[in-house]
Amino acid sequence: MYAGLKNTPCCLCGREETHTRIEVPPRALKLMENGDPISWRDVVGSVTLRFCADDWALVSDLAVEMDTHPLSKCNAAHVSLDLREDHEALLSATKAATDQTELESKLVARAESTLADVDDPYTEDRDVVEAIVVLRALEELGVRDRPSDPVRP
Repeated sequence: MYAGLKNTPCCLCGREETHTRIEVPPRALKLMENGDPISWRDVVGSVTLRFCADDWALVSDLAVEMDTHPLSKCNAAHVSLDLREDHEALLSATKAATDQTELESKLVARAESTLADVDDPYTEDRDVVEAIVVLRALEELGVRDRPSDPVRP
């Protein structure tokens, strides 16, 4: 069941015209403004964030230069996501919480691969920023430990 927006504004400033998008794991909603009411366990697939050109420059600097993420300033009301159907309301039956570990593992593997290939000319800056945001968000949430010798672009 679709519940989010597909043409979302910039999640930082709300500007309609966006420049770049990244995907983060559903659990990252817990780090965002207005993310508390959203049940991240009911999200199917990744959460997509969009940024305007001005904010993308800031996000890129935060990720690459400061090795951090901007999620605490992102508005969860401006993300694109899909929610699973509400079987509890339709059938009066309780459905087990969605296990997000497989999706998170795929995103982590993709992020680590991107950072390992940071010097490859085919590795795009957007991919590097997305990788850093995903890894740092999961570390902040306690899902992943920060490596003792982090790979930095």
